[in-house]
Amino acid sequence: MKKNIFNALGPGLLFAGAAIGVSHLVQSTRAGAEYGYGLIWALILVHIFKYPFFKFGPKYASATGESLLDGYHKLGKGYLALYFVVNLATMFTIQAAVTIVTASLATQLFGLTDNLVYWATIILFISFLILSFGKYQLLDKLMKYIILFLTASTLLAVIIALIKSDTSFSYQQVIPNDAVGISFLIAFLGWMPAPLDISIWHSLWSVEKQKTTAEKVGVKKSIFDFNVGYFGTMFLGLCFILLGATVMFSSQEKFANSGGQFALQLINLYTNNLGDFAKPIIAIAAFTTMFSTTITTLDASPRAMEKTSKLLFNKEKLNYWFWIVFLIFGTLLILFLLLNSMLTLVKIATIFSFLTAPIYAILNYKLITSTYTPKTQHPNTFIKVLSIAGIVFLFCFSLWYLSVLQF
Repeated sequence: MKKNIFNALGPGLLFAGAAIGVSHLVQSTRAGAEYGYGLIWALILVHIFKYPFFKFGPKYASATGESLLDGYHKLGKGYLALYFVVNLATMFTIQAAVTIVTASLATQLFGLTDNLVYWATIILFISFLILSFGKYQLLDKLMKYIILFLTASTLLAVIIALIKSDTSFSYQQVIPNDAVGISFLIAFLGWMPAPLDISIWHSLWSVEKQKTTAEKVGVKKSIFDFNVGYFGTMFLGLCFILLGATVMFSSQEKFANSGGQFALQLINLYTNNLGDFAKPIIAIAAFTTMFSTTITTLDASPRAMEKTSKLLFNKEKLNYWFWIVFLIFGTLLILFLLLNSMLTLVKIATIFSFLTAPIYAILNYKLITSTYTPKTQHPNTFIKVLSIAGIVFLFCFSLWYLSVLQF
Protein backbone atom coordinates (compact mmCIF):
# COMPACT_ATOMS: atom_id res chain seq x y z
CA MET A 1 0.00 0.00 0.00
CA LYS A 2 2.79 2.46 0.94
CA LYS A 3 4.61 1.65 -2.29
CA ASN A 4 1.45 2.31 -4.29
CA ILE A 5 0.98 5.67 -2.58
CA PHE A 6 4.60 6.60 -3.30
CA ASN A 7 4.16 5.63 -6.94
CA ALA A 8 1.04 7.81 -7.09
CA LEU A 9 3.16 10.86 -6.24
CA GLY A 10 3.99 12.89 -9.29
CA PRO A 11 1.41 15.43 -10.52
CA GLY A 12 1.30 17.05 -7.08
CA LEU A 13 5.07 17.48 -7.10
CA LEU A 14 4.94 18.83 -10.64
CA PHE A 15 2.40 21.35 -9.33
CA ALA A 16 4.85 22.23 -6.57
CA GLY A 17 7.67 22.58 -9.10
CA ALA A 18 5.58 24.98 -11.18
CA ALA A 19 4.29 26.94 -8.18
CA ILE A 20 7.56 27.32 -6.26
CA GLY A 21 9.23 29.99 -8.34
CA VAL A 22 9.22 33.77 -8.37
CA SER A 23 6.33 33.78 -5.89
CA HIS A 24 8.54 32.01 -3.32
CA LEU A 25 12.10 32.99 -4.15
CA VAL A 26 11.34 36.68 -4.75
CA GLN A 27 7.94 37.54 -3.26
CA SER A 28 8.08 35.45 -0.07
CA THR A 29 11.68 36.46 0.65
CA ARG A 30 10.80 40.12 0.04
CA ALA A 31 7.79 39.76 2.36
CA GLY A 32 10.14 38.63 5.14
CA ALA A 33 12.74 41.24 4.25
CA GLU A 34 10.31 44.16 4.42
CA TYR A 35 7.75 43.02 7.01
CA GLY A 36 9.56 40.42 9.13
CA TYR A 37 7.03 37.79 10.22
CA GLY A 38 4.15 40.23 9.66
CA LEU A 39 2.73 38.73 6.46
CA ILE A 40 2.55 35.09 7.53
CA TRP A 41 -1.21 35.63 7.85
CA ALA A 42 -1.42 36.44 4.13
CA LEU A 43 0.51 33.28 3.19
CA ILE A 44 -1.86 31.08 5.20
CA LEU A 45 -5.05 32.90 4.16
CA VAL A 46 -4.43 32.70 0.42
CA HIS A 47 -3.58 28.99 0.64
CA ILE A 48 -6.87 28.34 2.44
CA PHE A 49 -9.02 30.28 -0.04
CA LYS A 50 -7.37 28.86 -3.15
CA TYR A 51 -7.20 25.29 -1.86
CA PRO A 52 -10.56 24.00 -3.23
CA PHE A 53 -10.00 25.32 -6.77
CA PHE A 54 -6.55 23.75 -7.10
CA LYS A 55 -7.85 20.52 -5.55
CA PHE A 56 -10.70 20.25 -8.07
CA GLY A 57 -8.16 19.80 -10.91
CA PRO A 58 -6.70 16.42 -9.87
CA LYS A 59 -10.00 15.35 -8.30
CA TYR A 60 -11.93 15.82 -11.55
CA ALA A 61 -9.17 14.15 -13.55
CA SER A 62 -8.97 11.06 -11.32
CA ALA A 63 -12.77 10.78 -11.05
CA THR A 64 -13.48 11.09 -14.79
CA GLY A 65 -10.21 10.33 -16.59
CA GLU A 66 -10.45 13.74 -18.28
CA SER A 67 -8.68 17.05 -17.82
CA LEU A 68 -10.35 20.27 -16.74
CA LEU A 69 -10.08 21.42 -20.38
CA ASP A 70 -12.38 18.56 -21.41
CA GLY A 71 -14.76 19.70 -18.70
CA TYR A 72 -14.66 23.34 -19.81
CA HIS A 73 -15.49 22.18 -23.33
CA LYS A 74 -18.55 20.38 -21.99
CA LEU A 75 -19.63 23.46 -20.04
CA GLY A 76 -19.37 25.62 -23.16
CA LYS A 77 -16.97 26.06 -26.06
CA GLY A 78 -16.65 29.77 -25.26
CA TYR A 79 -14.92 29.01 -21.95
CA LEU A 80 -12.29 26.97 -23.73
CA ALA A 81 -11.83 29.65 -26.40
CA LEU A 82 -11.25 32.23 -23.63
CA TYR A 83 -8.57 30.02 -22.10
CA PHE A 84 -6.90 29.56 -25.50
CA VAL A 85 -6.68 33.32 -26.09
CA VAL A 86 -5.46 34.17 -22.56
CA ASN A 87 -2.88 31.38 -22.54
CA LEU A 88 -1.61 32.30 -26.00
CA ALA A 89 -1.25 35.93 -24.88
CA THR A 90 0.67 35.17 -21.69
CA MET A 91 2.61 31.91 -22.02
CA PHE A 92 5.64 33.41 -23.82
CA THR A 93 6.05 36.21 -21.29
CA ILE A 94 5.67 33.90 -18.30
CA GLN A 95 8.18 31.43 -19.75
CA ALA A 96 10.61 34.28 -20.49
CA ALA A 97 10.24 35.67 -16.96
CA VAL A 98 10.96 32.41 -15.12
CA THR A 99 13.75 31.47 -17.54
CA ILE A 100 15.60 34.78 -17.17
CA VAL A 101 15.56 34.51 -13.36
CA THR A 102 16.92 30.96 -13.68
CA ALA A 103 19.60 32.26 -16.05
CA SER A 104 20.57 34.98 -13.55
CA LEU A 105 21.13 32.35 -10.89
CA ALA A 106 23.06 30.12 -13.31
CA THR A 107 25.59 32.91 -13.92
CA GLN A 108 26.31 32.99 -10.18
CA LEU A 109 26.37 29.25 -9.69
CA PHE A 110 28.24 28.10 -12.80
CA GLY A 111 29.97 31.18 -14.19
CA LEU A 112 31.14 30.56 -17.81
CA THR A 113 29.34 33.66 -19.13
CA ASP A 114 27.28 36.48 -17.65
CA ASN A 115 25.16 36.83 -20.78
CA LEU A 116 21.63 36.08 -19.57
CA VAL A 117 20.22 35.34 -23.02
CA TYR A 118 22.95 32.74 -23.66
CA TRP A 119 22.19 31.08 -20.33
CA ALA A 120 18.46 31.20 -21.02
CA THR A 121 19.08 29.44 -24.33
CA ILE A 122 21.16 26.74 -22.63
CA ILE A 123 18.54 26.20 -19.91
CA LEU A 124 15.69 25.94 -22.42
CA PHE A 125 17.71 23.54 -24.58
CA ILE A 126 18.51 21.27 -21.59
CA SER A 127 14.86 21.34 -20.51
CA PHE A 128 13.78 20.48 -24.06
CA LEU A 129 16.17 17.49 -24.16
CA ILE A 130 14.83 16.20 -20.84
CA LEU A 131 11.25 16.47 -22.06
CA SER A 132 12.09 15.04 -25.51
CA PHE A 133 13.92 11.92 -24.39
CA GLY A 134 12.29 11.25 -21.05
CA LYS A 135 8.81 12.62 -21.77
CA TYR A 136 6.38 12.66 -18.83
CA GLN A 137 7.91 9.62 -17.09
CA LEU A 138 11.33 11.26 -16.67
CA LEU A 139 9.82 14.59 -15.64
CA ASP A 140 7.71 12.76 -13.05
CA LYS A 141 10.74 10.97 -11.57
CA LEU A 142 13.08 13.96 -11.86
CA MET A 143 10.71 16.28 -10.03
CA LYS A 144 10.64 13.98 -6.98
CA TYR A 145 14.39 14.44 -6.58
CA ILE A 146 14.28 18.16 -7.41
CA ILE A 147 11.61 18.87 -4.79
CA LEU A 148 13.43 16.71 -2.22
CA PHE A 149 16.71 18.52 -2.89
CA LEU A 150 14.99 21.91 -2.90
CA THR A 151 13.33 21.21 0.46
CA ALA A 152 16.55 19.94 2.04
CA SER A 153 18.71 22.85 0.82
CA THR A 154 16.10 25.45 1.79
CA LEU A 155 15.63 23.92 5.24
CA LEU A 156 19.39 23.88 5.76
CA ALA A 157 19.56 27.55 4.78
CA VAL A 158 16.75 28.41 7.23
CA ILE A 159 18.41 26.51 10.09
CA ILE A 160 21.75 28.24 9.46
CA ALA A 161 20.05 31.64 9.30
CA LEU A 162 18.12 31.09 12.54
CA ILE A 163 21.25 29.89 14.37
CA LYS A 164 23.36 32.78 13.15
CA SER A 165 20.73 35.48 13.69
CA ASP A 166 20.68 37.34 17.00
CA THR A 167 17.80 39.63 16.01
CA SER A 168 14.51 39.34 17.88
CA PHE A 169 11.32 39.59 15.85
CA SER A 170 7.76 40.53 16.62
CA TYR A 171 5.14 37.99 15.63
CA GLN A 172 2.52 40.72 15.32
CA GLN A 173 0.80 40.48 11.95
CA VAL A 174 0.53 43.62 9.81
CA ILE A 175 -1.61 44.94 6.97
CA PRO A 176 0.26 47.41 4.73
CA ASN A 177 -1.51 50.78 4.55
CA ASP A 178 0.54 52.70 1.99
CA ALA A 179 0.21 52.44 -1.81
CA VAL A 180 3.51 50.60 -2.30
CA GLY A 181 2.78 48.15 0.51
CA ILE A 182 -0.77 47.47 -0.71
CA SER A 183 0.48 46.85 -4.26
CA PHE A 184 3.07 44.40 -2.94
CA LEU A 185 0.48 42.59 -0.79
CA ILE A 186 -1.86 42.18 -3.75
CA ALA A 187 0.94 40.80 -5.94
CA PHE A 188 1.98 38.48 -3.11
CA LEU A 189 -1.56 37.14 -2.71
CA GLY A 190 -2.12 36.87 -6.46
CA TRP A 191 0.90 34.69 -7.22
CA MET A 192 0.88 32.63 -4.02
CA PRO A 193 1.11 29.70 -4.34
CA ALA A 194 0.46 30.09 -8.09
CA PRO A 195 -2.03 31.49 -10.64
CA LEU A 196 -5.24 29.43 -10.66
CA ASP A 197 -4.82 28.23 -14.23
CA ILE A 198 -2.13 25.86 -12.94
CA SER A 199 -5.06 23.71 -11.75
CA ILE A 200 -5.54 22.95 -15.47
CA TRP A 201 -1.92 21.85 -15.78
CA HIS A 202 -2.35 19.63 -12.73
CA SER A 203 -5.36 17.90 -14.26
CA LEU A 204 -3.42 17.27 -17.49
CA TRP A 205 -0.50 15.78 -15.55
CA SER A 206 -2.97 13.60 -13.61
CA VAL A 207 -4.42 12.24 -16.85
CA GLU A 208 -0.92 11.60 -18.20
CA LYS A 209 -0.01 9.83 -14.95
CA GLN A 210 -2.96 7.48 -15.47
CA LYS A 211 -1.65 6.61 -18.95
CA THR A 212 1.84 5.76 -17.68
CA THR A 213 0.78 3.80 -14.59
CA ALA A 214 -0.28 0.19 -14.86
CA GLU A 215 -2.54 0.49 -11.81
CA LYS A 216 -5.27 3.12 -11.84
CA VAL A 217 -4.55 6.02 -9.48
CA GLY A 218 -7.77 6.50 -7.52
CA VAL A 219 -9.22 9.75 -6.21
CA LYS A 220 -7.86 9.27 -2.67
CA LYS A 221 -4.29 8.68 -3.87
CA SER A 222 -4.58 11.58 -6.28
CA ILE A 223 -5.73 13.93 -3.51
CA PHE A 224 -2.97 12.67 -1.23
CA ASP A 225 -0.45 13.50 -3.94
CA PHE A 226 -2.03 16.95 -4.38
CA ASN A 227 -1.96 17.66 -0.65
CA VAL A 228 1.73 16.75 -0.46
CA GLY A 229 2.53 19.19 -3.24
CA TYR A 230 0.16 21.94 -2.11
CA PHE A 231 1.08 22.06 1.55
CA GLY A 232 4.71 21.55 0.58
CA THR A 233 4.52 24.83 -1.36
CA MET A 234 3.03 26.56 1.68
CA PHE A 235 5.79 25.20 3.93
CA LEU A 236 8.52 26.37 1.55
CA GLY A 237 6.81 29.75 1.24
CA LEU A 238 7.06 30.05 5.02
CA CYS A 239 10.73 29.04 4.85
CA PHE A 240 11.52 31.82 2.38
CA ILE A 241 9.67 34.35 4.58
CA LEU A 242 11.82 33.22 7.51
CA LEU A 243 14.96 33.54 5.38
CA GLY A 244 14.01 37.04 4.31
CA ALA A 245 13.19 38.05 7.87
CA THR A 246 16.30 36.62 9.56
CA VAL A 247 18.83 37.70 6.93
CA MET A 248 17.43 40.76 5.18
CA PHE A 249 14.91 42.46 7.50
CA SER A 250 17.46 44.75 9.15
CA SER A 251 19.41 45.34 5.91
CA GLN A 252 19.53 48.82 4.43
CA GLU A 253 19.78 47.35 0.94
CA LYS A 254 17.37 48.83 -1.60
CA PHE A 255 15.83 45.88 -3.38
CA ALA A 256 15.63 45.71 -7.16
CA ASN A 257 12.28 45.36 -8.91
CA SER A 258 13.69 42.85 -11.39
CA GLY A 259 13.32 39.24 -10.27
CA GLY A 260 16.75 38.34 -11.65
CA GLN A 261 18.54 41.25 -9.98
CA PHE A 262 16.70 40.58 -6.72
CA ALA A 263 17.81 36.94 -6.81
CA LEU A 264 21.45 38.03 -7.16
CA GLN A 265 21.05 40.51 -4.29
CA LEU A 266 19.53 37.68 -2.28
CA ILE A 267 22.58 35.44 -2.71
CA ASN A 268 25.01 38.27 -1.90
CA LEU A 269 23.11 39.30 1.23
CA TYR A 270 23.05 35.72 2.50
CA THR A 271 26.77 35.46 1.86
CA ASN A 272 27.47 38.72 3.69
CA ASN A 273 25.30 37.80 6.67
CA LEU A 274 25.93 34.07 6.98
CA GLY A 275 29.43 33.71 5.55
CA ASP A 276 30.93 32.51 2.28
CA PHE A 277 30.12 28.88 3.11
CA ALA A 278 26.41 29.69 2.76
CA LYS A 279 26.70 30.96 -0.81
CA PRO A 280 26.59 27.57 -2.59
CA ILE A 281 23.72 26.41 -0.37
CA ILE A 282 21.63 29.48 -1.13
CA ALA A 283 22.62 29.52 -4.80
CA ILE A 284 21.73 25.85 -5.27
CA ALA A 285 18.43 26.23 -3.41
CA ALA A 286 17.50 29.29 -5.47
CA PHE A 287 18.59 27.77 -8.80
CA THR A 288 16.75 24.51 -8.08
CA THR A 289 13.64 26.53 -7.24
CA MET A 290 13.68 28.36 -10.55
CA PHE A 291 14.81 25.45 -12.74
CA SER A 292 11.88 23.35 -11.50
CA THR A 293 9.53 26.19 -12.48
CA THR A 294 11.19 26.61 -15.89
CA ILE A 295 10.96 22.95 -16.92
CA THR A 296 7.44 22.33 -15.59
CA THR A 297 6.16 25.50 -17.30
CA LEU A 298 7.85 24.45 -20.54
CA ASP A 299 6.01 21.12 -20.36
CA ALA A 300 2.64 22.36 -19.13
CA SER A 301 1.83 25.22 -21.52
CA PRO A 302 2.37 23.10 -24.69
CA ARG A 303 0.44 20.23 -23.09
CA ALA A 304 -2.48 22.57 -22.39
CA MET A 305 -2.37 24.19 -25.82
CA GLU A 306 -2.28 20.79 -27.55
CA LYS A 307 -5.42 19.69 -25.72
CA THR A 308 -7.19 23.00 -26.30
CA SER A 309 -6.32 23.03 -30.01
CA LYS A 310 -7.61 19.49 -30.45
CA LEU A 311 -10.90 20.26 -28.72
CA LEU A 312 -11.45 23.59 -30.50
CA PHE A 313 -10.06 22.98 -33.97
CA ASN A 314 -9.46 19.21 -34.17
CA LYS A 315 -5.99 19.95 -35.57
CA GLU A 316 -3.61 17.02 -35.04
CA LYS A 317 -0.67 19.07 -36.36
CA LEU A 318 -0.97 21.48 -33.43
CA ASN A 319 0.46 18.83 -31.12
CA TYR A 320 2.70 18.97 -28.05
CA TRP A 321 5.93 19.18 -30.08
CA PHE A 322 4.62 22.00 -32.24
CA TRP A 323 3.69 24.03 -29.19
CA ILE A 324 6.90 23.35 -27.24
CA VAL A 325 9.08 24.45 -30.18
CA PHE A 326 6.79 27.44 -30.75
CA LEU A 327 7.08 28.36 -27.06
CA ILE A 328 10.88 28.09 -27.02
CA PHE A 329 11.32 30.24 -30.12
CA GLY A 330 8.77 32.79 -28.90
CA THR A 331 10.47 32.97 -25.50
CA LEU A 332 13.94 33.45 -27.03
CA LEU A 333 12.57 36.10 -29.39
CA ILE A 334 11.23 38.06 -26.42
CA LEU A 335 14.54 37.72 -24.58
CA PHE A 336 16.60 38.79 -27.61
CA LEU A 337 14.43 41.73 -28.63
CA LEU A 338 12.45 42.82 -25.58
CA LEU A 339 14.65 42.03 -22.57
CA ASN A 340 14.55 45.67 -21.45
CA SER A 341 10.74 45.63 -21.59
CA MET A 342 10.35 42.46 -19.52
CA LEU A 343 8.89 44.27 -16.49
CA THR A 344 6.07 45.74 -18.57
CA LEU A 345 5.37 42.43 -20.29
CA VAL A 346 5.33 40.56 -16.99
CA LYS A 347 2.97 43.17 -15.54
CA ILE A 348 0.55 42.63 -18.44
CA ALA A 349 0.72 38.85 -17.96
CA THR A 350 0.17 39.37 -14.22
CA ILE A 351 -2.97 41.43 -14.88
CA PHE A 352 -4.40 38.65 -17.06
CA SER A 353 -3.68 36.10 -14.32
CA PHE A 354 -5.26 38.28 -11.64
CA LEU A 355 -8.42 39.09 -13.55
CA THR A 356 -9.03 35.56 -14.82
CA ALA A 357 -8.55 33.93 -11.39
CA PRO A 358 -12.23 34.34 -10.34
CA ILE A 359 -13.30 32.92 -13.72
CA TYR A 360 -11.19 29.77 -13.26
CA ALA A 361 -12.47 29.46 -9.70
CA ILE A 362 -16.10 29.59 -10.85
CA LEU A 363 -15.47 27.18 -13.74
CA ASN A 364 -13.69 24.65 -11.51
CA TYR A 365 -16.46 24.85 -8.90
CA LYS A 366 -19.21 24.64 -11.52
CA LEU A 367 -17.57 21.62 -13.14
CA ILE A 368 -16.93 19.66 -9.92
CA THR A 369 -20.57 20.16 -8.84
CA SER A 370 -22.04 19.38 -12.27
CA THR A 371 -23.46 16.17 -13.72
CA TYR A 372 -20.15 15.68 -15.56
CA THR A 373 -18.55 14.73 -12.22
CA PRO A 374 -19.75 11.54 -10.48
CA LYS A 375 -22.12 12.44 -7.62
CA THR A 376 -19.92 10.60 -5.13
CA GLN A 377 -17.06 12.98 -5.90
CA HIS A 378 -18.98 16.21 -5.39
CA PRO A 379 -17.50 18.39 -2.63
CA ASN A 380 -19.00 18.27 0.86
CA THR A 381 -20.78 21.20 2.49
CA PHE A 382 -17.61 22.59 4.12
CA ILE A 383 -15.70 22.67 0.82
CA LYS A 384 -18.71 24.24 -0.94
CA VAL A 385 -18.86 27.03 1.65
CA LEU A 386 -15.09 27.50 1.45
CA SER A 387 -15.33 27.62 -2.35
CA ILE A 388 -18.00 30.34 -2.32
CA ALA A 389 -15.94 32.32 0.20
CA GLY A 390 -12.91 31.85 -2.02
CA ILE A 391 -14.76 33.12 -5.10
CA VAL A 392 -15.89 36.23 -3.20
CA PHE A 393 -12.32 36.73 -1.96
CA LEU A 394 -10.88 36.47 -5.49
CA PHE A 395 -13.47 38.87 -6.94
CA CYS A 396 -12.84 41.45 -4.21
CA PHE A 397 -9.13 40.91 -4.61
CA SER A 398 -9.32 41.57 -8.38
CA LEU A 399 -11.36 44.76 -7.86
CA TRP A 400 -8.85 45.91 -5.23
CA TYR A 401 -6.03 45.19 -7.65
CA LEU A 402 -7.68 47.28 -10.38
CA SER A 403 -8.20 50.15 -7.94
CA VAL A 404 -4.47 50.45 -7.15
CA LEU A 405 -3.08 49.37 -10.53
CA GLN A 406 -0.60 51.81 -11.99
CA PHE A 407 1.38 51.49 -15.24
